[in-house]
Order: sequence, then structure tokens, then C-alpha cells
Amino acid sequence: QVPLAESGGGLVQAGESLRLSCIASGRTFSGGNMAWFRQAPGKAREFVASIPRNGEFTYYADSLQGRFTISRDNAKNTAFLQMNNLKPEDTAVYFCASSLTIYLNRELASRDQSYYYWGQGTQVTVSS
Repeated sequence: QVPLAESGGGLVQAGESLRLSCIASGRTFSGGNMAWFRQAPGKAREFVASIPRNGEFTYYADSLQGRFTISRDNAKNTAFLQMNNLKPEDTAVYFCASSLTIYLNRELASRDQSYYYWGQGTQVTVSS
């Protein structure tokens, strides 16, 4: 059973929006933070956003805050990433991840080593 499954990616034009979803199976959603990372061609994977289980705090990459919004619905075992005003430089594979520990510290929440379960990614392509 796939622990995390992303959906919602696609091809859009600059300025448009997309909403990514990540459905978690069983225990993969019961622990700590849910997060989104992305990896563009030829580049290292980078942090996008993270949200702890209670949703009280959210953490974002500095360059993305204001355009991207992370949220979660614990009853549905689902996390979301709303992406507005997309730019060509947002083109990447977007990965969902979940941690076994709750992180209420941006430094820890933004590290990919903090996350135990990973999805296989969904492609987002933004044309100019």
C-alpha cells in the first residue's frame, strides 16, 4: 500500500493556480507534520511548506510565502498545497512527506531528513 499519494499536478500558464492533494494511508498520517517539497530538473530537492498535526502553525520557504498555502484535513487523512500566481520557476516535481514527530520549529520542519514517509511526486509545469 502506497503510504502517500499526491495528485493535482499538471500543466498551467503563468499566473494560474493549482491545488495539490496528498492522501495518506493509515499510520502515515497519524504522527507529526505533513510537508511539501519540490525538485526541479537538475536541482536538489527543496522545502516548500510544512504543517504540524494540529494545524496551529505553518512553515514556508521564504520565497514562496504569500503565494502558497498548506493545509490539512485530519479526518480525511489529506494534506493540501494551494499554489497561486504560479511562475515558470515553480516547475518541478512536488513531493508530499510525513514525519513521525511533531515539529514546531521551522528549521527542523524544513529538513527533508525530518520526514519518514514520502510520496512518489506529482509533476507541476508552468509555461510562460
